[in-house]
Amino acid sequence: MPLTIPPAIKKSTVIFILLAFFNRPMFAQANTESYLGAIKQELIKAWPGNRTINLVFHGHSVPAGYFKTPEVKTFDAYPSLLAKGLKAIYPNAVINVIITAIGGENSVKGQRRFKRDVLRYRPDVLFIDYALNDRFIVKNDSIASLRESKKAMEKMIRAAQKKNIKIILLTPSPDKRENILQPDCALQRFTTQITQLAIKYDIGLADAFSRFKDRVAGGEDIEKYMSQVNHPNKEGHQIIADEISKWFGNLPVLNSTGERLVK
Repeated sequence: MPLTIPPAIKKSTVIFILLAFFNRPMFAQANTESYLGAIKQELIKAWPGNRTINLVFHGHSVPAGYFKTPEVKTFDAYPSLLAKGLKAIYPNAVINVIITAIGGENSVKGQRRFKRDVLRYRPDVLFIDYALNDRFIVKNDSIASLRESKKAMEKMIRAAQKKNIKIILLTPSPDKRENILQPDCALQRFTTQITQLAIKYDIGLADAFSRFKDRVAGGEDIEKYMSQVNHPNKEGHQIIADEISKWFGNLPVLNSTGERLVK
């Protein structure tokens, strides 16, 4: 004999289920404190209990270290600045900085070589930085470029997640040809899309673009942070490194020789 549920109970149950469904978070960006928790625990360990931590930086000319082309300043670029700061926090860590970035490349090309050139290194943390160049994937068509960028980025994200790799997406650094305070500028549109991807896939986001915007909105000239029209200088790279560092614990302030300054 089928169980008979009173109409009032049926109605209240349905309402409860609907409220629970629509109020639950469908997607959420990774938490800065916990997302890299296991990695931070590894960074703390000392020999002989420690292991090498691979930080892989995939993208275009900025993570590759290009300043005023063709000059490459590897140790003034944000991958090295980040590693330098991390060593001040985690003195016993063995940190391997691996650059798979190629100058002039976009995410479509980067995705094609992703398995061969990135996954082979078994990253502990993977940083993806392509937005600056992705604006031009499809010539003179920013909407199509956004669409193609999203497809390529999602392929890389899913491939990395299958390998249980932690991922941090980067929003773009400035281009002096764009007014970064303009709400509909191309760099802002890519920043919005990258932020949405971080939320969708519950991964890390280093929003460097917003940090540069904050400085310009505060009255600073973007020229202060640029080595050429589309490449940051060391001060600009430090902004990016500092934004990434929130996922590891804030970086200490270092002097020019790498010594920790006590505030």
